[in-house]
Amino acid sequence: MELMEQDSKYIMNTYSRIPLEIRSGDGVFLTDMAGNEYLDMFSGIAVNCFGHNNRKILEEVINQSQKYIHLSNYFTSEPAVSLAKLLVENTFADKVFFTNSGTESNEAAIKIARKYGRGKSITKTRILSANNSFHGRTCGGLSITGQLKYRESFEPLIPDVSFFDFNDIEGFNNLVDDDICAVFIEIIQGEGGVVEIDKDFLDTIKSMSLKHDFLLVVDEIQSGVGRTGMMFAYEHYGIVPDLVTVAKALGGGFPIGAVLAGDRCSKVLVPGDHGTTFGANPVACAVGCVVLKEVIDEVFLSEVVDKGNYIKTRLSDMQTKHPGIIRQIRGQGLMLGIDVGEHAAVIKDKAFENKLLLNVTAGSIIRIVPALNITYDEISLFISKFKDILDSLQ
Repeated sequence: MELMEQDSKYIMNTYSRIPLEIRSGDGVFLTDMAGNEYLDMFSGIAVNCFGHNNRKILEEVINQSQKYIHLSNYFTSEPAVSLAKLLVENTFADKVFFTNSGTESNEAAIKIARKYGRGKSITKTRILSANNSFHGRTCGGLSITGQLKYRESFEPLIPDVSFFDFNDIEGFNNLVDDDICAVFIEIIQGEGGVVEIDKDFLDTIKSMSLKHDFLLVVDEIQSGVGRTGMMFAYEHYGIVPDLVTVAKALGGGFPIGAVLAGDRCSKVLVPGDHGTTFGANPVACAVGCVVLKEVIDEVFLSEVVDKGNYIKTRLSDMQTKHPGIIRQIRGQGLMLGIDVGEHAAVIKDKAFENKLLLNVTAGSIIRIVPALNITYDEISLFISKFKDILDSLQ
């Protein structure tokens, strides 16, 4: 029985699989069982920030695994403390809570926000989030996800959540009152189509958070850890959040998430309030240290910006030639979206035929989130393949 058939037989049908059996990966390439190489331009959906088979990550996995793999959170561990220290010293954070995934990070942030609010007033429990947002698939994450297609089959979800239109200042202000405990926001809506926040809108949320004493929670699960050319995307806008949720690239492919908490709310949770069996896993945290030590380097981050700008320039050249296909190019750093309208599915399929792996989000957006250390030669290969695909559609 082929692997895809076994997958269908034994694993719940919750994913639309790409019809490809992977033998191995190296850098930005995946190799199938027949030896064909595919250029991977979405890196596990912004997870494999240093590509596949990264030597430093592999060495650290082996190194820490030979000491201990799991302890339980009755013990502290050197990798967890080291990673927390790196995060605190290189961000706004006062303290860190470790999780295993993005949605778990948002679940923890919801609990922090609710307890923070109830400490002020028994009615201060309302949460605001944006339409078209995505914050995870657990019940808490779904409750603050502003897309009905994800929520409706699982309702009723947690109460006291309202939604505003992204970048609509007036609509947002009309929802705010003193019963708000938190606002959850993405700086770039990833699953929503790589849509960037307006500075005035983010400034308004920050201002209102101080006026009405609610927590500003920034979901950086997809946009964080160097993806946009800064450690976190909120840094482009000159604001300081109260909570930031992190996952994906933090482990470079290893499962880990985190909540970064500023001094206004870093002491809200006490023993017994929250926990996770596998959170702060020593191997995952050791890998996280490897990732962060690379990403915090200013030269590395400037290269992410330069590579992103280069890709956008080359895509703009294609847009000039194919204005009927490429409607818009948006995003920052190496988190880019190409709006190709009704052509998205065809482009993705043709790319697959040409050994190029692309991801489509929001139905019409080609999402480009490759490994952050992708080389210019590899970018040129992507540009060449993508150009040939567009030319074939004329």
